[in-house]
Amino acid sequence: MSTRRSVTAAVSLLLAVLMTVLVTAASATAAPGSPQRPRSLEALVDGIVQRQLDEYRIPGAAVVVVSGGRQVLAKGYGVADIDRGTRVDAGRTGFFMGSDAKVFTAMAVLQQVERGRLDLKADVNRYLTRHKAGFTIKDSYPGRPVTVRDLLTHTAGFDNSIIGRATARPEDAERLGDSLAEHQPPRVRPPGEVSSYDNYGVALAGYLVELASGEPFAAYVERHILRPLGMTRTSFAQPHPAAIATARAGGYRPDGKRQVRAEGQYGAWTPTGAAAVTTATDMGRLMLAQLAGGALDGHRVLGETLTRAMQRRQFANDPRLPGIGYILEERGRDGIRMLVKDGDIPGFHDNLALLPDRDTGVYVAYNGDGEDGRASWAGQELVNRVADHTFGTPRRAAAARMGETGRFTGFYRSTRTSHSDLTRAAALTSSVRVTAGPDSTLTTTGPLSRDPDVTEQHWVRIGDGLFQEKGGQERLAFKDGKLFLASDPTVGYERVPWYESPVLHQQLLIGSLGVLLLSVTAWPIAALIARRRGSAAAPAGARLARLLAWTTGALLAVATVCFALLVADPNALNQTVFLGDSPMLTLVPVLAKAALATTAAVLVCAVIAWWRHWWGWAARIHYSAVALAAVLFLTVAGNYHLLG
Repeated sequence: MSTRRSVTAAVSLLLAVLMTVLVTAASATAAPGSPQRPRSLEALVDGIVQRQLDEYRIPGAAVVVVSGGRQVLAKGYGVADIDRGTRVDAGRTGFFMGSDAKVFTAMAVLQQVERGRLDLKADVNRYLTRHKAGFTIKDSYPGRPVTVRDLLTHTAGFDNSIIGRATARPEDAERLGDSLAEHQPPRVRPPGEVSSYDNYGVALAGYLVELASGEPFAAYVERHILRPLGMTRTSFAQPHPAAIATARAGGYRPDGKRQVRAEGQYGAWTPTGAAAVTTATDMGRLMLAQLAGGALDGHRVLGETLTRAMQRRQFANDPRLPGIGYILEERGRDGIRMLVKDGDIPGFHDNLALLPDRDTGVYVAYNGDGEDGRASWAGQELVNRVADHTFGTPRRAAAARMGETGRFTGFYRSTRTSHSDLTRAAALTSSVRVTAGPDSTLTTTGPLSRDPDVTEQHWVRIGDGLFQEKGGQERLAFKDGKLFLASDPTVGYERVPWYESPVLHQQLLIGSLGVLLLSVTAWPIAALIARRRGSAAAPAGARLARLLAWTTGALLAVATVCFALLVADPNALNQTVFLGDSPMLTLVPVLAKAALATTAAVLVCAVIAWWRHWWGWAARIHYSAVALAAVLFLTVAGNYHLLG
């Protein structure tokens, strides 16, 4: 470490100590009845994490905080393994890190850039072709190739398609290159235009490291990053070394009053987080190296120039909002710039935050999904509170400005919505609605906030297409028909035309399904009554027509029930999507396709019914309504890729 950095670290440590003393003194002299702030960082973290474990139903957690060039807090909470009753140890208990592994991938790529083996501006196909990878990235946008830099800023433009990309056992994982070749998603937007979180792109970045170095990715990271940093309890290998595997926490999700083991932490895409496991104290060493410019204890893993480039903004969906470095994402908190990376994998949720201007880092890991998936919010909640407690400098809210806001209203769909598989159906309930209010205000309804308790937010206009959350720190901006958030620079929300409105689609699905269900129920009853009365039998063609319509309704009803069972438990659904192992994932499209075939026959029968005057006019109208309902239902279902 240079003399200048040593002095800076000493000064930062002194300031941190002075701040703690001042906070302690303020707490001790607080007026009777005023809120008491915790008198130490440890007390703050203890209070927050213990409450989270209890309220959110998370078995355990581990936290590490580094500042001034050293570890200042490392602590475990709760249970690592429910069956064995082992407690979490911050220095020994391993947690699957999920997408926090992408930080290592970025470092590995930049190491190869330093060595001249990769070029950030180069077309990735140059390396895939040179090393005879056996596949190349499709030329969907001629003249606009995907570059190495695009992979590290989530701007490559690949579709989001992750069904079945994980395995329950490490032995079942494919080879990285084979998986990338077999499961290449379509490119849905030109590269360099929008940052939209991209697992395939980062997995490809890790594969380029394999090609350039000649080493398997896990072995490369072990040799060139983990060993130099002394991260002895971190591994990307599948299976893990015995010493790490025996101390690894179990991952859980609530199921009624009990906790069940979550699966789906392994897979081919190790550079994105599959199989990667670490401890809190090991991640503390990674943060210390990042804050020190790429070196720790005399061992340099990345040059200072590229380490700072990794932390410097490389792309922003809107220049007025935080952006992304190389994998590390910017986030503002009370005027303080944070660099964050969150990791979410079945049963495990991690959050890493660097405050480079304060020479501080925070990392927290949980071994449970929590009620309603709250563990993915818990880490951000903790990081925010630690930043507020130790370094918060509250700022004034920006002044409101009057102006026209009606042009921003409508429904917006996440750019992470799949274009190619049935996870697209999430857009039916996860799209964001924007409505205009008085005095140039806006209201958003939908899951913009990671806090599951916040589904409606109110915004004040502070600039042209720029809004500040009332009573909060969030900002949003509108640009080129898209909505962008300050808190997540790796997603955008695209405004959809009226005919793509999720509310309209919900109404069409419910209405058409109602007609089909009533008919499926009424026709057998009517047939039974007619038989008892001795009514004349309808022509054979008419009977076949009704049977086809009844079958169509029954198929779509069963498909709906299967889909409802599939999505009933969000935590279980997360695992199902990763593993792709639920028969419902196959059954729903099969039933829908069968209904598509019978619907075509029903449409033909509807025409014949009017031509040959089957039944009375009321019955013919009813039959035609059933045919129309089936068409509408399948049209909407097809829009969400529920037909496969």
